[in-house]
Amino acid sequence: MLGQNLHTPSSPLLHPGTTRSAAGRSATSRASPRPLKRTRLLVNAQAQKTAERAEQAAEKNAKKASSRPARSSTSRSGNGTPTLDADGNDVCDVVFGANGDVTQVMCCDYGFRSGFGRLYQDQFGEIPKNFFSLGWENFKREFRQLRKTFRYNEFNQISTSNSNPLSKGGNWLGAKIVKGFASIDEGLENANILGSLDPLAEGEAMVNAQTGELATDYSDVRERLGKLELNDAAVWKREHERSIGDQAVTSPWWIKGAYLALCIGLDVIYAKRPIQRFWFLETVARMPYFSYISMLHLYESLGWWRAGAELRKVHFAEEWNELHHLQIMESLGGDQLWIDRFLAQHAAVFYYWVIILFFVLSPSLAYNFSELVEGHATDTYAEFVDSNAEKLKALPPPLVALEYYTRGDLYMFDSFQTSAHARSTPRRPSCKTLYDVFSNIRDDEAEHVKTMKACQDYSIVDEMAQRREEKRPKPVDSPEVSKSA
Repeated sequence: MLGQNLHTPSSPLLHPGTTRSAAGRSATSRASPRPLKRTRLLVNAQAQKTAERAEQAAEKNAKKASSRPARSSTSRSGNGTPTLDADGNDVCDVVFGANGDVTQVMCCDYGFRSGFGRLYQDQFGEIPKNFFSLGWENFKREFRQLRKTFRYNEFNQISTSNSNPLSKGGNWLGAKIVKGFASIDEGLENANILGSLDPLAEGEAMVNAQTGELATDYSDVRERLGKLELNDAAVWKREHERSIGDQAVTSPWWIKGAYLALCIGLDVIYAKRPIQRFWFLETVARMPYFSYISMLHLYESLGWWRAGAELRKVHFAEEWNELHHLQIMESLGGDQLWIDRFLAQHAAVFYYWVIILFFVLSPSLAYNFSELVEGHATDTYAEFVDSNAEKLKALPPPLVALEYYTRGDLYMFDSFQTSAHARSTPRRPSCKTLYDVFSNIRDDEAEHVKTMKACQDYSIVDEMAQRREEKRPKPVDSPEVSKSA
């Protein structure tokens, strides 16, 4: 019975070929997901209230789901909360491949935006609201999270994991600032200027409506994700070895300087936090392709240059690939902390305009900078995969990874890989474990490097021409058609 939920009609609709299976774990066997700190102290007092809200939300979702066509939505509501069946057991997704293979995906989506406004989740494919509505809703959501960040000191997660000398000074200063803002926020709340801060407000579905107890968040998976490591020195060693070989990238000093500033900043801020680092990197990595498309569109609109239309298609396919990398990192919890979202999103906007400026001065400079960044990403993912191989092989893939690499739009997947080898031997990667996922991302980044290099030496022009020729229908009496007949 493909495409049906085997447990509860109130659960989100699934893709065709997706079902659920009971995980067989107790709903009260694990702690609540971060960032809901101090939640256990409030459960008894708010269990009945929260259970009623959870039941009302389930009824509302069921009515909403029955009133519209089935579409992709397999998220868990509330920052990594699993769906429970009628008996209170967790249920997980099982995906059936075209060849009959069965793959169990990660039971929870740990992203901050889990459940709304993301690919393959609720509201996927819908038309957005107007600018002001979206902005106001996001402001309220982020302001509430900002308050929680100070009141419950989420920065402590960074300071305890970040031990390099430069960060220690920043952590000491940050602790003083956090304590001060927490006191101010608490004072404003006591004066009824700000509303009461309810730790359960962001995760009502975290409480089992039947028992009033906290639901499991698959802390075993989260603990294993937290044990994944990345050695910055080993990444730089890989980059050095590549720079003295045949893959060396020659760049102007100011391009190289901007690139080094970005990489060193990542090392300092995201030391011992590889998933958060990858989420930041993928948020920023999409921006060049937006910049390229914007400039090519501007040249077309002004009537200056219309020969870049096919190149726009390649860049869009590259951005589509990076978007899925970003969604994968979000599903692993890379965007949970407010400070990470603040830094990444502001850096992305800044980066967009920097690449616009580079492209205005010289498209080759813009592509050169992107080649450096994509090369660093390739080295980073390669080191991460090699140093965490066994840990990654023991973890299932997120649903978004399975959708993209095995069930997605293969035309888009093939389009961003412009090299002759990629055209002659299309990649059809496996996606059985998290090891496969990160290996695929590493290989994707290597393809981006090739495309950025081809854009600089103009070999992309010949590659696009060859691709057009390969897709052009052959005459009936041509050797190729005769051979195939």
